[in-house]
Amino acid sequence: MQSLASLYPQHIAELQSRTLEAIQREGIDGLIIHSGQAKRRFLDDMDYPFAVNPQFKAWLPVLDNPNCWLIVNGVDKPKLIFYRPKDFWHKVPPPPSDFWAEQFDIVLLAQANQVEKHLPYDKRRYAYIGEYIEVAKALGFELVNPDRVLHYLHFHRAYKTDYELACLREANRIAVQGHEAAKAAFFDEQSEFDINQAYLSAVRQGINEVPYGNIVALNENAAILHNMTVEAHKPSEHRSFLIDAGAQFHGYAADITRTYAKQQNEFAELVVAMDQVTLDLVDMLKPGIPYPDLHLAAHQKIAALLKHFGLVNLSAEDILQQGITRTFFPHGIGHHLGLQVHDMGGLMADDRGTPAPPPAEHPFLRATRLVEARQVFTVEPGLYFIDSLLADLKGSEQSKYINWDRVDLFRPFGGIRIEDNVIVHRERNENMTRDLGLN
Repeated sequence: MQSLASLYPQHIAELQSRTLEAIQREGIDGLIIHSGQAKRRFLDDMDYPFAVNPQFKAWLPVLDNPNCWLIVNGVDKPKLIFYRPKDFWHKVPPPPSDFWAEQFDIVLLAQANQVEKHLPYDKRRYAYIGEYIEVAKALGFELVNPDRVLHYLHFHRAYKTDYELACLREANRIAVQGHEAAKAAFFDEQSEFDINQAYLSAVRQGINEVPYGNIVALNENAAILHNMTVEAHKPSEHRSFLIDAGAQFHGYAADITRTYAKQQNEFAELVVAMDQVTLDLVDMLKPGIPYPDLHLAAHQKIAALLKHFGLVNLSAEDILQQGITRTFFPHGIGHHLGLQVHDMGGLMADDRGTPAPPPAEHPFLRATRLVEARQVFTVEPGLYFIDSLLADLKGSEQSKYINWDRVDLFRPFGGIRIEDNVIVHRERNENMTRDLGLN
């Protein structure tokens, strides 16, 4: 594999090209991108964990340093204003010297409130890109997060450079190590808390470094789609385990889910069947197909499983027509992946920001664009036994088609989700997750 240092100049060249087009559309001279700043907790003297502006980390892998600024215009060498305070309370970052540093003209900033002397004098010709609107106004910016600029940048973020693909592969490699450790901890019958600790230890990232809060769920908790509260005590019996957890590398995210059964039983058979559904859907990813086609295909395949496992007493076609699959598979099939877990631009028809909303009957779908080469997706079908949704189904006309004894047999296992991270190439798919041996 080529080194990151060799891939990075082309990445910067691509961002320069995108920036030039974006500012020409807006009729301005450049962008000033703010990394962000510390945010104080209410009625406290402690800050929330810092989260960098995604538009900032698109340019360079500085993830933990607030009060930094980038000045870019698509032509001149980007200028980085890098915050290095005199501070004996906190760790001060070293002066930039990594592989990326030579791509920037770097100015060191000792006091955050002194940044203005390093910014362009006439800010009417520049757009502020960032979260802190009051800071932008105080500095004299009139143009803040202009739609034409952001729409263009968000849309084109879907096309990854070679540098970005290398970072995504490494994020997956790190995450797979965590998944293997978590799987071993489950079969060792540890608690959700201890399984999560095993994961974090294996990826060598803390809870504020992984790209999202790990979902670690035993038994019925696997039916909670975003089970963020890990239980410290072990259950009396380990039946099933669902883990949705990622890792980050240079600001790029992995997002992987696996489900396991403790015993060989019908739930274990259902897990195997759902694993095949994921693989079949990954095979469908091809340049030129609308991503929602995967979502509709997932519902067709899940309808077939509901029939095969005796959960619904209808044909697969009728299960789909009756809308029953939405009770068992209520979320979207996946999303774009990159600088953010749910990467921007998935619901846009073009780089001018024309909306491409999800179908009304599938409102949680996060991507509706045509699939193209160099895009990266998650593919994550699920099949769950969620009490609240099942209660709604039981109160509907479709209740008569449901084999409720079979549903109750599966309820104690919660549910299944299996998620891979896939790069679409022109002639093939690269399933980063499976290529690393995670089955």
